[in-house]
Amino acid sequence: MKLKQIIQDTGAVEIRGSQDIEITAITSDSRQVVPGALFIAVKGFASDGHAYIASALEKGAAAVIYETEGAVEDSASMASPATFIRVGDSRYAVAMAADAFYGHPSGKLTLVGITGTNGKTTTVTLLYHLFMGLGYSCGLLSTIANYVGTKRLETANTTADPITINALLTEMVDAGCAYCFMEVSSIGVEQQRVTGLEFKAGIFSNLTHDHLDYHKTFAEYLRCKKLFFDNLPENAFAIVNTDDRNGLVMVQNTAARIVTYACRRPADHTARILEQSFEGMLLRIDGQEAWSRLIGEHNAYNLLAIYTTAVCLGSDPTETLVALSRLESAPGRLENLRGPHGLSVVVDYAHTPDAMENVLKTLRDIAPERQLTCLFGCGGDRDKTKRPEMAQAAEKWADRIVVTSDNCRTEDPVAIIEDIRKGLSRDGLAKSLFITDRREAIRTAILTAPEGATILLAGKGHEDYQIIGHEKLHFDEKEIVTETFKLILA
Repeated sequence: MKLKQIIQDTGAVEIRGSQDIEITAITSDSRQVVPGALFIAVKGFASDGHAYIASALEKGAAAVIYETEGAVEDSASMASPATFIRVGDSRYAVAMAADAFYGHPSGKLTLVGITGTNGKTTTVTLLYHLFMGLGYSCGLLSTIANYVGTKRLETANTTADPITINALLTEMVDAGCAYCFMEVSSIGVEQQRVTGLEFKAGIFSNLTHDHLDYHKTFAEYLRCKKLFFDNLPENAFAIVNTDDRNGLVMVQNTAARIVTYACRRPADHTARILEQSFEGMLLRIDGQEAWSRLIGEHNAYNLLAIYTTAVCLGSDPTETLVALSRLESAPGRLENLRGPHGLSVVVDYAHTPDAMENVLKTLRDIAPERQLTCLFGCGGDRDKTKRPEMAQAAEKWADRIVVTSDNCRTEDPVAIIEDIRKGLSRDGLAKSLFITDRREAIRTAILTAPEGATILLAGKGHEDYQIIGHEKLHFDEKEIVTETFKLILA
C-alpha cells in the first residue's frame, strides 16, 4: 500500500520525503521492523519509541511517523532515504494508520464493544458463544483469549494495541466472521487503542473502584469510559445499565441510539431473578421466563445486557432466550468445584471491591446456612487504595477470611497484605488468617473448613500463572484444589 494512503488521516503536520513509496508492514515495535516497513514512534510509560528510530532505520524502515519535534535531526536520520512524518499525536496516528493499512476491517463486520468495571469478559464471551450458537461465525477479543471463528489465540491485554486489533479484525473478515465482540478498557480508550474502529454497538455494564493507579481520580476514570460512547456514530447502539448511577452519564453526549436495561427500575429491557441455586437461576426477562446456568445478580445484569444487545442487532427475542439458556459461564467466573464432605470451592476473577462483594453476596444468598470463607489478595504495582476496601467487602459477607498473595509483581507481598489488613476491624481481624504463600493459603482454607462449607478463591479466576517479580510462574488454582481434595480423601 502507498504511504500516502496510510497517513491520510494521521494528523500529519510535517512530511519530509516521498509519499508514493510502498509500505510492506506497519509496527510501533522497532524489533519487528522489516525492510519497507512504516515505524511509528510512540511515547510509552516504560520507554519512548523515539529512542528507537535509528534502530528502525537500520533494519530498513521505509518511513517513520514521530511526534517529538527534533527527534529525527540526528546525522543517521538526515542521511536516510526514508520518509519522515511528524504528527501531533503518535497514539492517534498509529490507530488511524493501522485502520487504513488493513483496509478498515471494523466496517466489514458487526463490531460490538463493552466497557465498564466488572462483567466485560463474561459478557463478550457469552455474546460470542450466543451468536456462534445462532449460526454465525464470530470473533472475540477478550482478557481470557482471542478467537477467530473457532481458532483460539492467546491474549496479553484487555484491549490490545491498534495494530494487533486491526490485524485480528482483518483475519476475522477473511475467515468470514459476521460479528466481533470485544472488551474495551478505560486505559485502552485513553491510549486511543480503539480510535478509528467502527463500532455498531457499545455496552456499559457498571462503574466502580478500579485502575486508579493509572487514572488517579474516579472522575478521570469515568471520563475515559464515557469517551467510548462520545465517539460512537449515530447508526450505532449505546446500550447502558441504568441501575448504575453513571449509566445515563455515559450517554449524555453520544450520537448513537440509546437503549437502556435494568433489573431494579423501568427500562427498555428488564430482568428479575425468580429463584436460584448452585445449579443456576430462573429469570424473567421482558416478561418471559428463561433458565440460566449462571448465578448471581451480577450475572443477571450480564445476561440482560447480552439479550438486549442481541435484540438490538436483530435477533428474535424468543430464539435469543432459548440460546441464552444454553450458555455456560466464562472460565474462572464463579466456577464451582465440588469436593468431599459437601465442600464447594468457587474460583472467581473478582479483583475489585464491588466484584468481590457481588460474588460473596451471591454465595451467601444461595447457601446462607453454609460457612463462607473468602480467600483473596491484591495485585502488586497496582491501585493501592482498593486494598482496604477489598478487606471490608470480605469482612461484610464472609464468616472466615484468608488474606494471601495475588500477582505481587515487584512489590513485597507482606507489605501488600499489610495494606489489606488496614481495612479490617477488630472483629474482621479475629476471623482472619494471613498466609503469604497462596498455595499454602488455599490448602489451609480447604483442609480446615467444616463439612458443607463454601470457599471463595477470589482474584485469579482463569489465570493459570502467578507473577512474582518479573517472572510469570505456572500457578493453576484448580489444580491445587484438586490435589487438596485428594489429601482429604487419602
